[in-house]
Amino acid sequence: MKKMKLVMVGNGMAGVRTIEELLKLQPELYEIAVFGAEPHPNYNRILLSPVLAGEQTLDEIVLNSWEWYQENDIRLHAGRKVVEIDRVRRVVRADDGTEEEYDRLLLCTGSNPFMLPVPGGDLKGVIAYRDIADTNAMIDAAKTYRKAVVIGGGLLGLEAANGLMKRGMDVTVVHVMPWLMERQLDDTAGKLLQKSLEERGLKFLIGAHTKELRGNEDGRVSQVVFKDGTAVDADLVVMAVGIRPNTELAEKARLHCNRGIVVTDTLQTVTDARIYAVGECAAHRGIAYGLVAPLFEQAKVAANHLAQFGIGRYTGSLTSTKLKVTGIDLFSAGEFMGGEGTEEIVMSDPFGGVYKKLVLKDDKLVGACLYGDTVDGSWYFKLLREGRKIGELRDKLMFGESNLGDAGHQGQNKAAALADADEVCGCNGVSKGTICKAIKEKGLFTLDEVRKHTKASASCGSCTGLVEQIIMFTAGGDYSAAPKKKAMCGCTDHSHQDVRDAIRANRLLTIADTMSFMEWRTPNGCSSCRPALNYYLISTWPKEARDDPQSRYINERSHANIQKDGTYSVIPRMWGGETTAAELRRIADVVDKYQIPTVKVTGGQRIDLLGVKKEDLQDVWRDIGMPSGHAYAKALRTVKTCVGSEWCRFGTQDSTQMGKDLERALWRMYAPHKVKLAVSGCPRNCAESGIKDVGVIGVDSGWEIYVGGNGGIKTEAGQFFCKVKTAGEVLEYSGAFLQLYREEGWYLERTVHYIQRVGLDHIKKKVLEDHEGRKALWERLQFALDGEPDPWFEQDKAQVDTRQFGKLQVEGQTA
Repeated sequence: MKKMKLVMVGNGMAGVRTIEELLKLQPELYEIAVFGAEPHPNYNRILLSPVLAGEQTLDEIVLNSWEWYQENDIRLHAGRKVVEIDRVRRVVRADDGTEEEYDRLLLCTGSNPFMLPVPGGDLKGVIAYRDIADTNAMIDAAKTYRKAVVIGGGLLGLEAANGLMKRGMDVTVVHVMPWLMERQLDDTAGKLLQKSLEERGLKFLIGAHTKELRGNEDGRVSQVVFKDGTAVDADLVVMAVGIRPNTELAEKARLHCNRGIVVTDTLQTVTDARIYAVGECAAHRGIAYGLVAPLFEQAKVAANHLAQFGIGRYTGSLTSTKLKVTGIDLFSAGEFMGGEGTEEIVMSDPFGGVYKKLVLKDDKLVGACLYGDTVDGSWYFKLLREGRKIGELRDKLMFGESNLGDAGHQGQNKAAALADADEVCGCNGVSKGTICKAIKEKGLFTLDEVRKHTKASASCGSCTGLVEQIIMFTAGGDYSAAPKKKAMCGCTDHSHQDVRDAIRANRLLTIADTMSFMEWRTPNGCSSCRPALNYYLISTWPKEARDDPQSRYINERSHANIQKDGTYSVIPRMWGGETTAAELRRIADVVDKYQIPTVKVTGGQRIDLLGVKKEDLQDVWRDIGMPSGHAYAKALRTVKTCVGSEWCRFGTQDSTQMGKDLERALWRMYAPHKVKLAVSGCPRNCAESGIKDVGVIGVDSGWEIYVGGNGGIKTEAGQFFCKVKTAGEVLEYSGAFLQLYREEGWYLERTVHYIQRVGLDHIKKKVLEDHEGRKALWERLQFALDGEPDPWFEQDKAQVDTRQFGKLQVEGQTA
């Protein structure tokens, strides 16, 4: 039988999903041709934000490779835009003259970004955020320019702002509404979200109305001006203020359009039954959907009718929202704002950053808004869609599915509690039964295999953890009997030790490689795991793994301690606590010149300059002319000393010189946590060596070394480690211990807790008893520290993004 001809206009997620579903049902029915305006195969548009943030690449988000089109005999006209549909001849024509005949036509033209109609909108550097070209334009801009303004505090705008900030730009989000994501969050959750993003470094102008964009002499945008007369400088302006269905081609073909290409429940256009439309361009019952889950639901129905089965009907979708910003958890669905006849159950913990609101009506859950704790989001969404009566669950509803007891599912493994018909992946409409069947019939054992065969967790990634549970439950039995290791964070089930071992055993050199190799649950990680991964990589493979400054905490990115009023403290390094008149004069001059309000001597014998403006930091460092004290970093902080035998009548050893030698040898050392040392010249211990990570005490016959002390919230006395005779041995033994801690310690684990975990005998065996092993540890530390830059004075080498220190210009004043 001669094949019919199917032409698809648009090569995006909704359209290609329709083709995939069709090939499952009737692989031999059509000869298929696809036109795509972009020069790429089908990619996951949902994951553009991680690409912008530098957490993934375009290759990693491709859903259907070039080979997929060839394997399925699909003619792909990539980079060609269809400009005409001849409905009489049933032919489509592209801008380069390419023509394809059709028996059935599938329109998947998507949507266009809405650009504010303000003066200056056509300046260079003013872009939208819709596709990979926009993403690449932003990445390129971040290499050259410093200040970005994102207009629009909705889902897409916040993801763009987060990505640009991770690229090193100073980002201000302008939002006209009273709170962020007002379509998905209520005011409480919106303000909690704003607070979290501000702590990460984003700035916000809430309630600001953009009046015009101004440019410089080169024709590039330079300023955003608001209706109240204020302004903010901008080298890049990203408009993320909404989308509109792309109906230009359909209107030209005289198809009925009203807020999209109007379609029936079979996804056929009301004008021409041979033409279908799915995705953001389609208007079904007056609604054009912009989220992936309803678009995939449309794809299934359209494929069903294209396959001539004719039994499917699309009746609309209930949608839910999640934000793809690392480390921020939010979820909303249904009528979360409440309304007439509704009641609300609210739990709010602003200090803990958790907020939950459930909206009930007629004994049913009709809306949910979750911030900070979204683990039960999929369960609430299931209750919403099913319209289940919740009277028997009401008193436990707020506490989630796992706390239902006899009123709901029981068991430690959520996967085991699910029925086969229960949906696991909302984006792709994949049930537990589909996943289990694929695992059993095809012998699947990995997450990638399940994604490939079922599409579960292949879109937004929020169901990855549940899919992994199903794999374990189905392919590997009940894992609950195995001792459970503490996971690094919610992004993975792997422990810190698992990650350290994998990085070393498999020579992993980047965060992306590590997450991919270890099948991270969320594709871009979070604010807990990314700094840990970054440290593990650079400490395991020094000079090979490249430091990722954007995966460090704010203090380490700014190379100063941020204070509660937003200013910074600067602590220059004084070797062993010793200084000179020249250094003190420079410090005094800096205090006067930059009007620094507070000068304080720290407990570690340093001078702390408090209240330094961020834009003054570079000048302060330059004028002081002293090395970084690393008082902001997970690194060597100080080596505290007493005056020792050089001055003190009780001193038995030269503690000041020993302290200076230790500090000069170790001062560029990053570690799992902050590290403090002290050297006392006699057993009177005036330098408090007994409560330091490494404490050295001079005695008549040499030096005693103590390890694992801590003067923090819970004071811990250091444990006696060894006694040595010479200053060289102090350096070698102390350095070997610290290198072992660097290689085996878990991120944010102090030395005292590292010793408690592995045992002091383990450390003594590797440092004291193994002579060659100790030498090797000391040599590895010296290799790692050799050439390590001072971030205050070797900013290029240290990858310091100096754009973060610029002043924010507002019309009439400097903020």
